[in-house]
Amino acid sequence: MQQEALAVVREYAEAVFRRARVPMEPLNYEVDWADQPSRHTSYPGAPRVPLPVALPDLPTLRDLFTGEHLPPPRGWSLDSLATLLRLSYGVLDRRLTVNWNQDLAKRAHFEHAVWGRGTASGGGMYPVELFLVAGPAAPLLPGVYHYGTGQHVLERLVLGDVSGTVRAAVGDRAGNADSFLVASIRFWKNSFKYNSFCYHVVTQDLGALLGSWDLLARALGVPLPRLLGFDPTPVDRLLGFDSDRESVFAVVPLDWADAHPDAGTCLDAGSGLDRRTGPDGGGRVVGPAGARPAAEVHVGYPAFERSRRLRDFPAVTGVHRAAAAPADPAPDALADAAPRDVSGDPLALPAPQLERLQRPLSTVLTTRSSSFGRFRRPPELTAADLGTTLAFATAGRHHPADVGLPGDAPALTRLWVFANHVDGLDAGTYAYCSRQHALLPAAAEPDGGMSAFLQQQYFLTNYTMGQVGAVLAIAGRLDAVLDAVGPRGYRILNAEIGAVAQRAYCAATAQRLGCGAVLGFDNVAMDAALGLTGTDERTVLFLLLGRHPDGAADLVYRL
Repeated sequence: MQQEALAVVREYAEAVFRRARVPMEPLNYEVDWADQPSRHTSYPGAPRVPLPVALPDLPTLRDLFTGEHLPPPRGWSLDSLATLLRLSYGVLDRRLTVNWNQDLAKRAHFEHAVWGRGTASGGGMYPVELFLVAGPAAPLLPGVYHYGTGQHVLERLVLGDVSGTVRAAVGDRAGNADSFLVASIRFWKNSFKYNSFCYHVVTQDLGALLGSWDLLARALGVPLPRLLGFDPTPVDRLLGFDSDRESVFAVVPLDWADAHPDAGTCLDAGSGLDRRTGPDGGGRVVGPAGARPAAEVHVGYPAFERSRRLRDFPAVTGVHRAAAAPADPAPDALADAAPRDVSGDPLALPAPQLERLQRPLSTVLTTRSSSFGRFRRPPELTAADLGTTLAFATAGRHHPADVGLPGDAPALTRLWVFANHVDGLDAGTYAYCSRQHALLPAAAEPDGGMSAFLQQQYFLTNYTMGQVGAVLAIAGRLDAVLDAVGPRGYRILNAEIGAVAQRAYCAATAQRLGCGAVLGFDNVAMDAALGLTGTDERTVLFLLLGRHPDGAADLVYRL
């Protein structure tokens, strides 16, 4: 069965890799924008628990890079959880920017407004849903809560302790935790636009979110072990999912700073609920003793669905079923899946500009945005700008705790550079070596110039490559990862790719540079330009880096 699942994953990955030359099914798909899903999932009728909105002072990106001035380790609190949720996935502001996106004109209308968030998401779809499964030690009543991103609230879906269901699913990696932060992916929130390409995008979206969580956890001084290799089936049942349409992808065990079994009572005052009575409308209650087993409990509230018609895409369903097989790797199974060394004479980069990373993480996340074609030059991107971004993007990458790799193991990804207009660096292609903080030349500038080459390989219309300073390509050895851990390796690799992209966004934002993640390049041609043809390393996601004009007609309304 695993060989069949591996074949499905490899076939899907190959279709994604070649989609610029061979379009993926369904052909001639048209997006029904009038029937698109809501960006914010909600559970009407579920009691709401407001979360703290005040944001604490957080360390700067320089502190996170150097490890200086970080808070001492501590357990989780409701305040730290609220900060993590709001800065990573909550709504932070309304934005209106003059850019090259084709839907710009309608964004001036409220119903089509763009609401900024700290984490990047492909197409701005935000398909990840967040749940808190709270145990007896949590600072609110035990139960299952959904994070409402639009209102920054927790919606209580189950009252009572069902944390044992999640603990049984993730096994010993739960430690002593009795509460869990659960991340699921609701495919339709992305597939309505990207159809069969959806699974590739959403698994990187999850990684970008985990990248934000890694930074925020260090800034808050709280532990954040990420679990990605477990069997999601029992947790899907608990949350009432049709696993073909929504499924759990990640779990974070939470150890609270103080065990307060009844501390949440004040937060739930006025809800009309206690440990003995349940909500009207399908919620479930688990009593403390003599009640039905937790395994029989599931969320009964239906999530609001704006779309009248939901479509399933066979490619998405097939690859998800294949990649959902739990990962059970041998110790150090992934050790040989890291990118191989690149030969050549290293070209030293300027030391990272630590003074350019002095902005607090909270400020960086609240001001992060995608460029959407706003690059302008001169002035040029400098080699120091590029080096600082590369160094921060590749620093402190932590592996999931349940895939057979220690946290300090070599990364599964590598950053390549298409240098276009970089002051102090010849145009051409390079591999970045984080150990030496240097570039290893791969190939000279293509005939006709780098700008022309990049524009020719980019099949969308929202960027002019002549204005871009550099293109960063995040690459990995997918086949080696699949051989090491099985079909789940596709999700594990894409999660790291998304996390690296989010760190690059943060580094660019701190330096007041423009950054935009794109998937619209011809991977076959880009790999050939890097000399990767015939190897098992492939480019997956691209980041455009450059400068924005000083004078811009932007509107940002902070919430």
